Amino acid sequence: MSGRRSTELRRLALGVLQPGFVGTTPPAWLLRAIQDGLGSVVLFTRNIISIEQVARLTERLRAENPDLVVAIDEESGDVTRIESATGSSRPGNFALGYVDDTELTASVAADLGRQLQAAGVSLNYAPSVDVNSNPDNPIIGVRSFGVDPKVVSRHAGAWVRGLQSSGVAACAKHFPGHGDVAVDSHHGLPVYHASREEMETQALPPFRAALDAGARAVMSAHLLVPAYDPKVPGTLSPRILGDLLRGELAFDGLIITDAIEMGAVADPYGVTGAAIAAVAAGADALCVGGENADEGSAVDIVDALVLAVLAGDLSDERLADAARRVREFAAWSSRLASAAADGAASDGTVGLSAARRAIRVRGAVHGVLPVSAPPHVVELSPATNLAIGEKTPWGVAASLLQYLPGTTSIRLRQEALDPPTAAVDLYGLSGARGRPLVVVVRDAARHRWMTRALEEITRARPDVIVVEMGLPGRCWGAVSLDTHGASTASGTAVAELLAGARERP
Repeated sequence: MSGRRSTELRRLALGVLQPGFVGTTPPAWLLRAIQDGLGSVVLFTRNIISIEQVARLTERLRAENPDLVVAIDEESGDVTRIESATGSSRPGNFALGYVDDTELTASVAADLGRQLQAAGVSLNYAPSVDVNSNPDNPIIGVRSFGVDPKVVSRHAGAWVRGLQSSGVAACAKHFPGHGDVAVDSHHGLPVYHASREEMETQALPPFRAALDAGARAVMSAHLLVPAYDPKVPGTLSPRILGDLLRGELAFDGLIITDAIEMGAVADPYGVTGAAIAAVAAGADALCVGGENADEGSAVDIVDALVLAVLAGDLSDERLADAARRVREFAAWSSRLASAAADGAASDGTVGLSAARRAIRVRGAVHGVLPVSAPPHVVELSPATNLAIGEKTPWGVAASLLQYLPGTTSIRLRQEALDPPTAAVDLYGLSGARGRPLVVVVRDAARHRWMTRALEEITRARPDVIVVEMGLPGRCWGAVSLDTHGASTASGTAVAELLAGARERP
């Protein structure tokens, strides 16, 4: 292979990577890679201290390539990177779908877009337009706009329009739909068993709505869809990326993989094997670096793509086409940012306003709300999936303390409650004697230990107020409050309500 040929192939291979990296300033290897043809990077929590710091970071990166695509996985709500240290100041999709005001959804997305553009981000891996039709889904849940395809479609379109009005490109995910599964693709291979006819009415309408609204990027899902391809996951399937997305949906934009090191594809194929198969199947950009975030991982994929072309396992034309689509998307996203660069800042109020509207109150509230004294708060904390930052704060106790000094709290995980003992001792209820009791849960219906805890607590304290910050379930205690998500905005909104800082919705 000639030196010129090698350089050309490596440049094309670099062009299809969207790697992450470690640090709040650009490492030398990343700057060299941009000089050599890398067209995209993706930011994670580890790269973020503040908006101002990220703006300096992205400015330095674009000094090497003004059209560089800078991506982030920022859904708001439970999945936040830009506000991971504080929790999101905006509610997530499920709360917006519950309110069902598309103008509000567009406003929240536009507000987020202004914050991201100020940081120099040009592509957001959002919205999730999956229909959460399986309540036991371990990975989507409140990241979805809801269980009704019509609701999800309405808000998918509104979210895309709102975000892109602020100059940041949207990315509809996870194609062809990750809502009706019971396995987390970070760890294993989910199977979506719907027929083509069922998919046409259930999973695909929100993607059509997002594309109609102007989305120019779609993220593939690592799941098996036997109705289209019984052998390989969607990310690696020409039938799903080519026949379905390019063909039936007539999508001509950028196809991005979900993180290529996720277990659903990396375990059976290896990271480099999955990368080659994804590009061969029709993917244009390889997201990598949520876990594998060093120069070696990027070099391994580049080398593998080059060798795959030389071995005939990947055509020159397909690699060149993928790199071309990345360049065209980069140029378009730069124009989108320029057209919206009006200097407007995020106003910091629309998210809290939306969170307030998303609260549902159930039960006999008279004499219960607002609470009569600083309460004792018990927060039952489940293990979260990898999409949600482990250190991202959530809950009600911290916000409630600001409104009602003297509020006390305890946070318990499943391992702390095994083996069970008497309810008062087990759940820290001794601190609530003679005081209001608030119990905060997250997806209680999905966690048997949490449901058991609520049963025991309500027997001991039938006057308990239960705050559900995940998918709503049954009404517990004297009053149940559903926030439809665990963002900081939702925690603040429910704390206001408990403390009487505003009227009930």
